[in-house]
Amino acid sequence: MKHALIIAGSRGLGSGLVREYLSRGWHVTATTRMPSDELVALSRDAAGERLIIESLEVTSVAQTAALAARLKGQSFDLLFLNPGIMVGFGNALSDVPESDIQNIFLTNAIGPIRVADALAHLVTPGGTIAFMSSDKGSVGTNDNGRVELYRASKAALNSLVRSFRARHGKDDLTVLALHPGEVRTSMGRADAPLDIDTSVRGLANVIELRWGSGGQAFVDYKNDIIPW
Repeated sequence: MKHALIIAGSRGLGSGLVREYLSRGWHVTATTRMPSDELVALSRDAAGERLIIESLEVTSVAQTAALAARLKGQSFDLLFLNPGIMVGFGNALSDVPESDIQNIFLTNAIGPIRVADALAHLVTPGGTIAFMSSDKGSVGTNDNGRVELYRASKAALNSLVRSFRARHGKDDLTVLALHPGEVRTSMGRADAPLDIDTSVRGLANVIELRWGSGGQAFVDYKNDIIPW
């Protein structure tokens, strides 16, 4: 039975991914920064015996090392890194506090790569490491300049994903940067066209379609390629 490790699985798309992979019969280990009612509810149902909940603050190097130590000896077919926040929406960069700027880059870009580096050795040969990116991270398609801080953080993630794959060039890994679509979540628009279940089902299907392909790709939940 396959085993997924989902980083930042407490709510929204994260808990949606946990729910989706449990429904597909996988074992799932999910991390959460704070207690999650959604994960607790999932652990109470019939699939709960296949769900393990771990704590992790993705911006903490110490907590990342502690998680790696707790997971020592385990193996995962899929490592999915889902952290993401939005700050400074609608504000000029000069009006965004420096602490918010640091936090969005640490959470959206630096943290996921640090965690992936710490846990990559637990991914089985031929496995997949996926990062939740966004089409707004595409430098080539940025023609309106909106949500520029979030765009910059996801563009930074994409650049780091490519560096991560280059550093693991000898490993038999498939590395994906994934755009979930425009989804109705607490961070998305209330009138967005997709619900969480549709998005995560599509993401899981894309991961399955690209399983064992090796290399790297930046694609959306329908498997359409997005320019880096």
